[in-house]
Amino acid sequence: MSALANSVPHIRDMTEADLGRVMAIESSIYTHPWTRGNFLDSIKAGYCCEVMEVGGEVVAYGVLVIAAGEAHVLNISVARPWQRRGYGRTLLLRFIDQSRHAGALQMLLEVRQSNEGGRGLYASMGFRRMAVRPGYYPAVHGREDAILMGLDL
Repeated sequence: MSALANSVPHIRDMTEADLGRVMAIESSIYTHPWTRGNFLDSIKAGYCCEVMEVGGEVVAYGVLVIAAGEAHVLNISVARPWQRRGYGRTLLLRFIDQSRHAGALQMLLEVRQSNEGGRGLYASMGFRRMAVRPGYYPAVHGREDAILMGLDL
């Protein structure tokens, strides 16, 4: 197998065996990371939990729930050394396709007010700002607002 083939991203279902690497990424990029229990509960609940591997290494992951005609992105995260390479966009496009296939009419997500990169990504994919959720996220000094964004599917 060539080095180029090893660099092609591969997306698959997240398993409990992935949680060590997922937690390592989560705790390295967030001041208030999800817990192992949050991810395990999402897997057990049957949410769409996926990891992206490059060369056999988990570099990104996401969690999506689809219910009652609506899809809600709960988490999309990319390990810091792998950011800005299109991996978050690739996961989000996959979630959009899965949501449409499942009959969802709208996709929602929250993004930190301070996450300019995330807000830019979502806007570039057609998400629109719908509302502000005051104090939604824990922050180093108190709470941070979330921007609720939506995409018609």
